Amino acid sequence: MTAPELKLSESSLIPAIAQDWQTGQVLMLAYMNREALEKTRETGVAHYWSRSRNRLWRKGESSGNEQRVHDIRVDCDGDCLLLLVEQIGGACHTGYRSCFYRDLFGQVVVDRIFDPEEVYR
Repeated sequence: MTAPELKLSESSLIPAIAQDWQTGQVLMLAYMNREALEKTRETGVAHYWSRSRNRLWRKGESSGNEQRVHDIRVDCDGDCLLLLVEQIGGACHTGYRSCFYRDLFGQVVVDRIFDPEEVYR
């Protein structure tokens, strides 16, 4: 069986949604290029392309809050990935388990699980 053709953006990126492999909780949205996807497949740990740093990064490289990848799925159009992960610690750099910790009005709806000031000294 051959892998589906991926449709990368003009900047050679594809959105990647990280979802808890057991609970189904959506943890974050990031972007991958081909190198990030290959590193993820090789190591079993999520790697992404950081648009702000303009470089490849391993999730958890500075915080220790890595994502162990159990499966990678491709959507029907081939233009988005879903990573089913075991999240170690919080997925969000602001200290929350998920990056989706606020409602539409900015109200925080979950508790913080770590203090980013302590982690990113």
